[in-house]
Amino acid sequence: MTREVTDSEGIVWSCVEAYSGISDKPENREKAQVKGSDDAYWVVCTPAGGAKSVRLRLEGDWENSCSDEALLSSIETQQQEDG
Repeated sequence: MTREVTDSEGIVWSCVEAYSGISDKPENREKAQVKGSDDAYWVVCTPAGGAKSVRLRLEGDWENSCSDEALLSSIETQQQEDG
């Protein structure tokens, strides 16, 4: 499932679990799972426009439980870390 959020600059970010675009097979969800964590997954957020994609570590039900503000905050934090 893809989730879209729009930041304060009007950039639309499309976020999806890593490997989910390959197929809906359960093993792809396992590949996206953060090693050593039972309920955390790697999520890739790609912007519409010139900004660089970011990879986030989010909790298992991030599609429903993570607010737009929290998701945008995670994107911003990761952008700053990536420098």
